[in-house]
Amino acid sequence: MQHLHLPSHGTRRAQARVLLVSFTLAALAVMGGFIYTAHLANENYKRAVVNNYRSAFNYAAGSIGELDAALDKSAVSGTSGMATVNMLEVYGAAMSAKQALGELPHSDRDFEKASGFISTVGDYALALTKKTARGTALTDEETKNLRKLADSAAVLSGNLTELISEINDGRLTLKELDELSKKAGDEAENLSAYGETMKTAEREFPEMPTLIYDGPFSTHIAGMKPQFLEGKTEVTRDDAKKAAEKFTGLSGITDDGERGGNLASYLFTASADGATVSIEVTKQGGVVYNVYASHMAREGTIAAKDGIKTAEKHLAEHGFADMKMSYYQVSNGVVTVNFAHTQGDVIVYPDLIKIEVALDSGKVIGFEAQGYVMHHRDREIPEPKIDETAAQAKVSKSLTVKSHKLAIIPTSGKNEVLCHEFICENAEQKHYIVYVNAETGDEQQILVLIESENGTLTL
Repeated sequence: MQHLHLPSHGTRRAQARVLLVSFTLAALAVMGGFIYTAHLANENYKRAVVNNYRSAFNYAAGSIGELDAALDKSAVSGTSGMATVNMLEVYGAAMSAKQALGELPHSDRDFEKASGFISTVGDYALALTKKTARGTALTDEETKNLRKLADSAAVLSGNLTELISEINDGRLTLKELDELSKKAGDEAENLSAYGETMKTAEREFPEMPTLIYDGPFSTHIAGMKPQFLEGKTEVTRDDAKKAAEKFTGLSGITDDGERGGNLASYLFTASADGATVSIEVTKQGGVVYNVYASHMAREGTIAAKDGIKTAEKHLAEHGFADMKMSYYQVSNGVVTVNFAHTQGDVIVYPDLIKIEVALDSGKVIGFEAQGYVMHHRDREIPEPKIDETAAQAKVSKSLTVKSHKLAIIPTSGKNEVLCHEFICENAEQKHYIVYVNAETGDEQQILVLIESENGTLTL
């Protein structure tokens, strides 16, 4: 019989130590591999971040440079045709620059002036394009404005080029860029190199020229005064509160501050049926123009047509005469009804009032008359220079005119235009509104009517 030779106790301990050392070395080797791999990944990440930021700054600087060049060319355009081409180039460059600016790491206030500048330039160019496309040449004032805007674009382009140099020279570090991409607000401004460069760029940014044009960034809009309040005296807060109580029928109304601006107002709150009601009353004249209840409507049991009748009654009870429903929309158990003022046979869309009615209770939960307060007045409406027949001839032959009326419509610059309004239908029974300028005969605007069982929207 053979005997088994078992290792001694000392031998087993030696083997265990060998195994332990082997496993430890293997683990260290694996860990070292992980560490090295993580190091490589981290270095690759840093390189990718720097490259991404460098690419973003290059894209932004290039876009602003293109905007500068397009503005420069527009300022020396000799014909309306060339001005139109160059102005479209400005608009396209502004849109690209706005997108590029959004990809840069920055806090909300870093590019406040620059962002506003780009938006204004794009809108101004679009407004001038509409003018030059009709064969009208740019005025001397408009040409000067384009030159000033080009100078501002050149400053912005130079500032971005300086930032690119700081990245390439290592003066703007990865740490600052990476932290900036994760922070917002005041903290981001305090990052030394980048924050100081941004503050300098904002300080050096030239003052915008005064731009008076038909667009939302026109300088004249900030100075507009409420037409409906003209000649009315300023009221006290107590008088305003009484007006709010009378308008809403609520008691226990409390003060909630005030608002300045071109529609200075007293603010109030109240409670009704478990909802908080916000009320705004103009300081001049004490006119209630905004009432909103935080009512969460349940599934409506009241028909939209009955909600519309309630809205019409609400207007009449508060003295708003000659108002006509234009469109309505049902959403989340609430019907929102838009009313426009009528003067004679002309519908005046700027004088707008919106009323919301909850379809579960049948109560008015929203009243907004800011458009009415800002624009309503007795207008001197001229006779159309272009009659209905001549205006209809401008409507596309692919559309069938279903109805016609005269209308005053607002422009994006808060101006007003008298138009022929044609409700039209195409072969697929899709509906459009075509507005033809009653003075020039040009197509002023085209809207698409989106109709459903929940009402009508215009696009």
